Parts: sequence; structure tokens; C-alpha cells
Amino acid sequence: MRPGSVGAVRALDELRRGRTAFANRAWADTAAALVTADAEEALAPEDLELLATATYLLGDEEEQVAILERAYDAYRDVGSVRAAGRCAFWIGMQLFMRGEIGRGGGWLGRAHELLDAEEDCPERGYLLLPDVFRQAAAGDLEGAVETAAAAAAVGRRCRDADLVALAAHAQSQFLIAIGRVSDGLRLLDEALVSIMSGAVSPIPTGIVYCGAILGCQAAFDARRAQEWTVALHAWCASQPDLVAFTGACHVHRAEIMQLHGEWTDALDELDRAAARAAAAGNHNVPAEAAYHRGEILRRKGLLAAAEAAYREAARLGREPQPGLALVRLAQGDTGASAAAIRRVLEGTRDPGQRARMLPACAEIMLAAGDHEAARLACAELGTIAAERPSEMLAAMLAHARGAVALGGGDPRAALPLLRDALTGWHALAAPYEAARVRVLVARACRTLGDEDTATLELDAARETLAALGAVVEPGHERDAHGLSDRELEVLRMVAAGATNKAIAGELVLSERTVDRHVSNILAKLRVSSRAAATAYAYQHKLL
Repeated sequence: MRPGSVGAVRALDELRRGRTAFANRAWADTAAALVTADAEEALAPEDLELLATATYLLGDEEEQVAILERAYDAYRDVGSVRAAGRCAFWIGMQLFMRGEIGRGGGWLGRAHELLDAEEDCPERGYLLLPDVFRQAAAGDLEGAVETAAAAAAVGRRCRDADLVALAAHAQSQFLIAIGRVSDGLRLLDEALVSIMSGAVSPIPTGIVYCGAILGCQAAFDARRAQEWTVALHAWCASQPDLVAFTGACHVHRAEIMQLHGEWTDALDELDRAAARAAAAGNHNVPAEAAYHRGEILRRKGLLAAAEAAYREAARLGREPQPGLALVRLAQGDTGASAAAIRRVLEGTRDPGQRARMLPACAEIMLAAGDHEAARLACAELGTIAAERPSEMLAAMLAHARGAVALGGGDPRAALPLLRDALTGWHALAAPYEAARVRVLVARACRTLGDEDTATLELDAARETLAALGAVVEPGHERDAHGLSDRELEVLRMVAAGATNKAIAGELVLSERTVDRHVSNILAKLRVSSRAAATAYAYQHKLL
């Protein structure tokens, strides 16, 4: 195009406008201006990188890759080997994250061809990052930590803030995974300071924010997770056009709200998360949003709606346990509940993931009358908590141990554990969990003959649960001795002299199901006959 022509002047004006908009993090204006400039005169590769970044942040990952491919070609044409290698790296990583493994590997191979002959440079450090995740996928977490540390060292030598942040955040995740939690959290704290200073560019900033929150959650550090989530939300809110990362941000905010009992707001956040993620073509976020929606609905006693949410999470690729197993437990189907939690634990190796399952396992096994399995779940949770100290794990462990001691008929041993759990949940501002503990404290006190304290604890629990819109677990307010609503219903009919066949006809169940309910009742009440169960029920006012 002839210099000074109308088209050239317009292209230059739009180019300046696009660069200014990029500096101001106005991504829609950036894209609009640079696309207009590009239509008048092909953008330089540096400006194509700006356009690719804006396009990604607006949620169009496919277009971002196409623009980066153009930048790659342009850099190759002018002999900018390192810049071309950088583009090839980001193309390859983006394709990998989208599941295009072959194509992504091809682009990473191109990056290696370009950069292998280069001396120490940040681009070669970036090429260590795929190796980090390959090692982790192969189970070599120690190797992943070492490789991530090597990449971070390259970034520090070359003063590349993006590389340092990305490598340190990856290193922290795998340090946490191998149990070196304090070291991992220290790196996360350093990364938070770095990205909040503005030294890290937008896409690595979003990646580190989201990854760091997941790291805090893996470490069961609710306070750090909340701090990172607040920072991520502020970062997202400062960029009204931003689509990328915002879905995950809404999920993380919803998790914090759920813990603090702000369930209505949390459900709204989950709806926003799913909508934002749909705009960006992200399937992981809607799956997480569906699971956490199920968690809230289950706590509110809306079991059919909760089950639908868990099923949606499973359809989108997210394990629906232990939530769905706890729905089955609330429905009185302890057999299905126990089978589900056993299955998911058999297939879960990561200690952090197991720690999230074990409290539910203990609860379900107690309800199923398998006290030994509940005790073993607590023992394993205790081992994990000793290796990964955190306030949340301590509260979870004390809660589970107290419940198991109480279920095993030792209320005196249960009470100090439950008091520790109550203190822990209060410190974390977790009202639902605290209320559940108070129900157990009331049961223990009532068993020990302290009716006044039992009444006080139950009243406090009821008040909290009513404010949350939650339900007390079936029968707990009258100490149902672990029986579900359905089992109490069957027990009443047994006490009235009904046969299993008559009960099945009245409740529209199979005789086999009624047989299982009766067996569960006898096991939970620790009696050997229907007559003994009837006597026990009258003695403990279960009828």
C-alpha cells in the first residue's frame, strides 16, 4: 500500500488505537481495531501476537491459533527464530489443552527444531513445560518438580516473568501433590505477588490464577483459596470484555460462598460460570458448576434436583461422587451408596482426592452398619492429614472421628473430637458443617444423660440449618440412631406387626428391598430380632 494513502493512514490509526486498547486491557476494542488495521495492511507479527491474545481472552481459542500461525510464518520469513519458536510453543500448548494431541505435538516439534540450536533463552525454558506435564502424567511427580524448577531457573536468568510464573505455579502444584505442601504454598505466594504487580502478561496471569486456586484447594487451604479467588475476581472485573478464565472464576467464587453458607449467591455464580464457559467453549467448567450445584441442592434436601445436577456433571466428564452416593444415602439406599463410594475409592490414588472422599465414606459405612470400614476410612484420613497439615483437614478429621466414635457407642470419646471439629468449622466460617457437628454433639450428650446441653446444641443447629435452607439429616433431631427416614418407616410397620410382604405392598417396594431395610435396621440398632428392634424403638422413642 502506498505510504500516505487513505488506506495506510487508516491502518496506522487503527493500529495505534488497537495497541492503546491492548495496554488498557480493552480486549474487544483491541480486536476490532487490529482486525480493521489488518484488513488495510497486513499486521506485523508483533501486532498479530497482540491480536491473538485479545482473541483468546474474548473466548475464541480457534481463531487465536489461526492468528498465531500467521505470526509464526511472519517471524520465520524475517528470520526471528526465537519469536517463531515462541509462537509454535503457544500453538502447541493450546492445541494440547483442546485435546488435539497429534497437531499439538507437531507444533511443539517445530518449536524444538527452531530452538534446539539456540543458546540459553526463555523460549527453551518454555519448551520444558510440556515435559513437566508428560512426567506428571507418567506418575513421575518428583521429576515433574525438578523439570519445572529448571524452567523457572531459565526464566529467572533470562528475566522472563511469564516463564517464571508459569513454571513456579506448575512446580507448586506437583510439590503439593507429593505432600510437600508448605513448599508448594510458598511458591504460590511468590507467584501471587508477581502477578499482582502486573509483571506477568494476561494469558499467563489467568493460567496462574486458576491453577493456584486449584493448588490451594488440593492443599485444603481454604484461606489461601479465598485470597486467590478474591484477587482473580478483581482481575476479571477490571476487564469487562474478558471471557477466558471468567467461568472458572465464578466456580471458585461459588465454592467459597458454599463453604460460608451463602448458597443463593453461590447458585447464581454457578449459573454465570456455565454461561461464561459455554461462550468460550469450555466443557470442564460447566461440569464443575453442575457438581457444586448438586452439592448445594443436596444440602437443601432437594434430592431429585441434586441427582439431576450430579448426572449432568457426569455427562460432562466429572466424577459425580461422593455427592451422588450421599444422595442415595439420604434416600435410604445404603447398599447403592456404599457400593458407589467403594468403587470411587478403589479407582482413586491421589491422597488429596481420597481425602475428599473419605469423610463421606465414613458417614456412609456408619449408616450401612460397617463400623470397621468407617474406622479404616478415618485412619487413612488421619494419615493424610498428618502429612498435609491444614485447618480444613483437621476439622474434617475431627468431625469424622467423632462421628465414628459416637457410632461405635462411645459418646465420651466422641465429644472432645466433635468439640475440636466445631471449633475448626467455626474458624473457617463454615456454618453448615458446624451445624452438622452440633447435631452429633447433641446425640452424644443425650446418650450421656445431659438433656439440657443436647437441647441447646440441637436448637443452635436447627436455627443455623433453617437460616441456610438446609435439612437436618433424616431423624437426627430425635436421634434416629443412624436410621434413614425409609428405615424408620419400615421400623414403625415392623413394630405394628406387619410382615415384609405387607410392608412391601404398603410402601410399593419389592420384598427383597424390605428384607434389606430390615437387615440394616437390626444391624444399626445392634439387635437380633424384629421383637428386639420393636422394644428398642419404644425404649428410645423412635416411634
